[in-house]
Amino acid sequence: MSSLIATVRAKFLEAIRSVNPPGRWKILVVDEHSQRLLGSVLKQFDILEENVTLIESITSHREPQQFEAMYLLMSTSQNVDRIIRDFSNGRQQYAAAHLFFIDGLAEPLFERLTSSPAEPHLKALQELFINFWAIEAQAFSLRAPGSFFNIYSPPRSDTSFKPMKDRLDEELRFMSKMISNVCLTLNEYPFIRYYSPNHHPPLGPLRPHASTRPPPPAETSSRWRTNLARGTDARAYESVEGDYVAKVLAFMVQQNLDEYKKANPDWPKPSDPPRPRGTLIVTDRSMDTMAPLLHEFTYQAMANDLLPIEDGNTYRYKFQTAVGAYEDKVATLSDADNVWTDLRHMHMREAIDKLMADFNQFMQDNAGFKGEGAANLNDMKDMLANLPQYQEQREKFSLHLNMAQECMAIFERDKLPAVANVEQNCATGVTAEGKAPKTLVEEMVPLLDSRDVVNMNKVRIIALYIQHRDGVPDEDRRRLYQHARLTLAEQDAVNALVHLGVRISRQSGDKDTRKKMKQKPSNEEEYELSRYKPVLRTVLEEHVSNKLDPTLFPYVKDAPTAATPASSLRSSPAIQPAVSLRSQKPSWHKAARGGATHQDTRQRILVFVAGGMTYSEMREAYLLSKSLNKEIIIGSTHALTPSQFVDDLKVLEIGGVGSRALPNGLGETNAPARSAQEIYDQKFFTRDAPPPQRAAPAPSPQAQEKGRFLRPSPVPSFSSSQGSATSPGAASYGGEKETEKKKKHRFLRF
Repeated sequence: MSSLIATVRAKFLEAIRSVNPPGRWKILVVDEHSQRLLGSVLKQFDILEENVTLIESITSHREPQQFEAMYLLMSTSQNVDRIIRDFSNGRQQYAAAHLFFIDGLAEPLFERLTSSPAEPHLKALQELFINFWAIEAQAFSLRAPGSFFNIYSPPRSDTSFKPMKDRLDEELRFMSKMISNVCLTLNEYPFIRYYSPNHHPPLGPLRPHASTRPPPPAETSSRWRTNLARGTDARAYESVEGDYVAKVLAFMVQQNLDEYKKANPDWPKPSDPPRPRGTLIVTDRSMDTMAPLLHEFTYQAMANDLLPIEDGNTYRYKFQTAVGAYEDKVATLSDADNVWTDLRHMHMREAIDKLMADFNQFMQDNAGFKGEGAANLNDMKDMLANLPQYQEQREKFSLHLNMAQECMAIFERDKLPAVANVEQNCATGVTAEGKAPKTLVEEMVPLLDSRDVVNMNKVRIIALYIQHRDGVPDEDRRRLYQHARLTLAEQDAVNALVHLGVRISRQSGDKDTRKKMKQKPSNEEEYELSRYKPVLRTVLEEHVSNKLDPTLFPYVKDAPTAATPASSLRSSPAIQPAVSLRSQKPSWHKAARGGATHQDTRQRILVFVAGGMTYSEMREAYLLSKSLNKEIIIGSTHALTPSQFVDDLKVLEIGGVGSRALPNGLGETNAPARSAQEIYDQKFFTRDAPPPQRAAPAPSPQAQEKGRFLRPSPVPSFSSSQGSATSPGAASYGGEKETEKKKKHRFLRF
């Protein structure tokens, strides 16, 4: 099974290895954003191993060097100007420059480079199209949680419709570029489907309004004609009725890929053996508003729901040392932790059993342990304290033991068995016995009245109950709030579901508005508190079996035929260079192509969820990859937890003011329209470091020699790097002949 993280890492390494100056050594120049992307998949040590003698930030003051430089930068106007400045006004910063842009480079910026004084010094230009975050083997993120408010916050007045829609269009265009980058990185030219709901109109700024709708057609007898004969005016006037966010985004992605295909006719590269052409399914959070509210009891989803895990990967906990003292530890939950990847999609009960079984096996294999082994989590905790010699594995077991214990303590303390039972009955519409839940209110009200149940869980119960009933009378809703003693902000969170297409108010005689997608009965054993399966699971299963409703999920352009012709067999997991095909001087070279390291030829299904994906949906991507024999990769604007979802709902009506993602809200909406490059420049703006201060009186030669390797760094180093690379030992990889020559250059300077 190929990994998205490994694919991105290979693409970065391929670019670095393609620069081979005559003197062997090279300098890497990065900006703040490209540095973080690079650091998310590579450690500094890995980069230095590739004959990189120095890593510099383009925003800092840099001394001229005699080495050639590889610039790895975002495609901003600022960065292009900085490159030109490095080789202008009699200055030559490096012996030569090899330019690698994380995104595509706009034609005006390309022309600015080629007509500048820097042009004679430029040896290569390559566009990597790698601007997205590979967060797991089968998951990616755009890290844009604020887009939730752009997509769903309602315009607050008639005059704000158009500016808010314009801003959403900007946001969606930016998203579409990043989704296209994923397709290009995977060498995939997919069919594209999108979610087009039939039970509510477009949401947020896309809601039809006179100020955003094209002018109406002239009133003539043409309204009786066929749709084709009625003319483009009439069709444009009515088209906004179907402009759902997933549709607009899907069409933008299609346009991006078509333009790239036109400029690069040989893309996608054929693979051997061939891989069938994949499909991209674009949907949004409104498709399933149950999943982000439910308590999940698989390890990753439960831990992110109940524990203070930052950004889905950083957890702080107490670690017991060999002498019995406790230390504060910060752990990173990533694919590099094999215990985490083995456990994360298991039900908590199975995860604890496996954790203890693996621990006992580890004790037998490594510690010469004699006895019964750990029978429970407390036994395991005591035994861990006596394993000082196996530090790394001991820390992993200790981390997951701590997380499992914390989760189970909260499970009991917050009465989650009773809470989750009501949630599952609401979400599935049936009890564990498969019958209609006739006593739902009787089970729910005592929980709402209880002071042992936290308000966050009461909000989740009420929101799920209202969805189960497809809306309730206003008076009933008021009573539910009263029983639960919800604050006004918590009431706002439930009420805000209306902005995601949920009906919350219902009068007697109202018909059901939503046709629910039926879940296929599961053959696997189910836990009573884990019966609900995300809607995305049903969508993927029906797509693979060719039963997915084409009116609910239409194709943007072409759809696959029943028998896929050989010409549409696409792609290769190997990384191909995404080189600009522009012909101006100087001659841009192609990077050396790395060979494939695996032969995974399963058809791909890419899923993108605008507005946030849940950890339960991420889990389904892995489980269905196995059961459907497909390679399923899921992505979103961001990964969200239930508490984040509720907190965002609280301020959705007011444009996100006070939210974690947008503390100041969406801000003013009367700004003039901006070009795509201006938007990009603003998103990836970096400030130049202040000029260096005048030199202090010269210190002693001994102090000078010491200072060469310990120069302070104006910007932080790679967030994911292990250990320091600023010492002579960490940075010296040259041959013996060059050691003295390189000494003063072999350190990282930012």
